[in-house]
Amino acid sequence: MEKRATMIDVAERAGVSQATVSLVLNGVPNARVSRATRRRVIDAAEALGYRKGKGHPVPEGRARVIGLLIDEVTTTPFATPFIEGARDEAALEEVTVAVFCTRSDPVLERAAVDLLVAQKTLGIIYCSLITRQASVPDYLDDLPVVLLNCYEKRLRHASVVPSDIAGGYMATEALLKAGHRRIAHLKGEHWIEAAADRENGFRQAMARWNAPVDESLVIPGGWTLADGRKLARQLLSLPEPPTAIFCFNDRMAIGTYEAAQGFGFRIPEDLSIVGFDNEDLVAYLEPGLTTMVLPHNEMARWAVGHLLDSYGSADAAERVQKVKIECELVPRGSVAAPRTGTALKPPHPSG
Repeated sequence: MEKRATMIDVAERAGVSQATVSLVLNGVPNARVSRATRRRVIDAAEALGYRKGKGHPVPEGRARVIGLLIDEVTTTPFATPFIEGARDEAALEEVTVAVFCTRSDPVLERAAVDLLVAQKTLGIIYCSLITRQASVPDYLDDLPVVLLNCYEKRLRHASVVPSDIAGGYMATEALLKAGHRRIAHLKGEHWIEAAADRENGFRQAMARWNAPVDESLVIPGGWTLADGRKLARQLLSLPEPPTAIFCFNDRMAIGTYEAAQGFGFRIPEDLSIVGFDNEDLVAYLEPGLTTMVLPHNEMARWAVGHLLDSYGSADAAERVQKVKIECELVPRGSVAAPRTGTALKPPHPSG
């Protein structure tokens, strides 16, 4: 029997990542994939005879169910796109997603896994609400596993996470392109991995544009609205305040709005602000907040697609990978050119 083409095969033929193949073939809305790349993926899929939907093989005797184990669902609004993305991707294959909130409790986690194993389900999506390194229990090995928004130090299972470094770069570059040079960064808590990555992206963008980083404007700590308000007040109290602030997340950005208004700063005329996360509220601020979208829906789709594809490829289990999906910039009204100073020239193209 001829081996059925998988997303991995399509990705190799098209010269792109498997994540890109998943986004194109599943028609994920707002995915930032160029027209030429889309055409290349579609051509590769047609040449290989790749089939999705009902043509996907499911082993005989397996229940058409995938278990989604998530550690928390209430502390941030990010659980919803994980669940919806997994559900929608699985539905393409007439597969159901069963969600278990474990609160990182080993007892609850083991009970959920035992149930999924007993029901002979297709596999497990092991999800963390906050991007982090995870310690995956060995008993999960009884079923195929894909890690969502987390990863292992020793790669045993495929994983997908957001590209926070690239996101931090893009957020900072939006301010640089507007002409800002004196840019502050509210970098968040040191224990949050995404905070370090976004700061890394901030510094890379500043270096790429030959813009000096004033270390007094890079402020650690906090992640709440109140933290953003407090730390932004420190920045705006300086004899020479920044003309722009890149905040670790949208909540700190909202606090920065409040601080700016308290100092009589107009946004964006006197101060430009960029956030991160694209929480629902920020579109309704006055002006709307320019921010970055976390690709949680796309990540969940990729995780489900990769897990299902493992049944159609004999060597898929051997090709463990850590995939990073880029965040998207959502430009709104909180960024404008600085009132004074010389605009930056864009960097020369590399290569």
